Amino acid sequence: MLLELKVPSPGESITEVEIANWLKKDGDIVSKDEELCEIDSDKATLTINADQGGKLSIKATAGQKVNVGDVVATIDTSFAGAEAQKVAALAAESKKEAVPAVASKPAESPAPVTSPSNYAAGVPSPAAAKIMSENGIKSNDLAGSGPNGRITKGDVLSLLANGFGDKKANGNSREHKREKMTSLRRKLSQRLVSVKNETAMLTTFNEVDMSNVMQLRKDYKDKFKEAHNIGLGFMSFFTKAVTIALQKYPAVNAMIDGEEIVTHNYCDVGIAVSAPKGLMVPVIRNAENMSLAEIEKSIATLAAKARDGKISVDDMTGGTFTITNGGVFGSMLSTPILNPPQSAILGMHNIVERPMAVNGKVEIRPIMYVALSYDHRIIDGRESVGFLYTVKELIENPKRMLFNGKKGEEVLLGL
Repeated sequence: MLLELKVPSPGESITEVEIANWLKKDGDIVSKDEELCEIDSDKATLTINADQGGKLSIKATAGQKVNVGDVVATIDTSFAGAEAQKVAALAAESKKEAVPAVASKPAESPAPVTSPSNYAAGVPSPAAAKIMSENGIKSNDLAGSGPNGRITKGDVLSLLANGFGDKKANGNSREHKREKMTSLRRKLSQRLVSVKNETAMLTTFNEVDMSNVMQLRKDYKDKFKEAHNIGLGFMSFFTKAVTIALQKYPAVNAMIDGEEIVTHNYCDVGIAVSAPKGLMVPVIRNAENMSLAEIEKSIATLAAKARDGKISVDDMTGGTFTITNGGVFGSMLSTPILNPPQSAILGMHNIVERPMAVNGKVEIRPIMYVALSYDHRIIDGRESVGFLYTVKELIENPKRMLFNGKKGEEVLLGL
């Protein structure tokens, strides 16, 4: 029986995708639920899995554009179990040859055992492929330690740690390569250009003294992890501060739709994540109602899905505001670009000890520069500066997050 494998729909309004990479070869015997290929859409990278075991016949090549619903491969289910039988036979033969010979006879070398077809040998995982591409590493430069000989991210990092890059640099190589942009990268390029052309984007800056939040994190990180089974990072503090500031300045949480302004009474915060296929922005829904632990768990789950290529279109749709953290890569200051149709984005940066004037004295404090890029068509200077200053105040006085941005005495007095 021939089973057709059709292109699934990555999401609403997407009708065309691109075959990014086949993880199996034509004619391979596959098992049920095994990953067969990766497909790129404008918004995400997805995999097609085998619905049943059998012999694979590929109908669409890597790099080919196909429509949602098109047949890209078939599986002949009459071959199901053939691979298992072959492996079992080889194992039995190997065991038989392993029996020691009679002492009076000279030992004979066992006949070589031919291993079964190995579809994954030398094929890098998505994460490994990205690092290999960036460093000019070829599949025959290393051996894969993953399942069936697949090249893992760890294999590539281990090769680089052993000086592969240094050796390559000393060879005065002038090699270059040309490769086609993925659908995701092409769409991202178009969106970034349209943002510059279609919005009145400005950026305002401020600096945040991280002393109090760092001390709070130091004092409670062990108890926090013990209680919630998740680490306590800075992103959850900034996300919580952003949701409070968005409620205080709703224009920053709004967007333009034609000739109308759409204002949201909820905060769906996107967190920019660097993934093997490029920058992705999964969204935390109703972040304004979440505790720090819930925010941390949501970020960890979505970031892992993005890095593993398991992120869905629904995970990245519908955000009202975005946070991006260039500080993890060492960035001191930047002007983040808007994530349309959103009207603002907050950029976090690295934390550096700097001299500060505190009560007439110079003290060394851990300082982070923060940047807010915003669409001036909908957000005025008062809202943008006030929003960023509110975030600054909340991070410098994290206990105020308990009272929705107010001081304890202000809450007590009903102010």
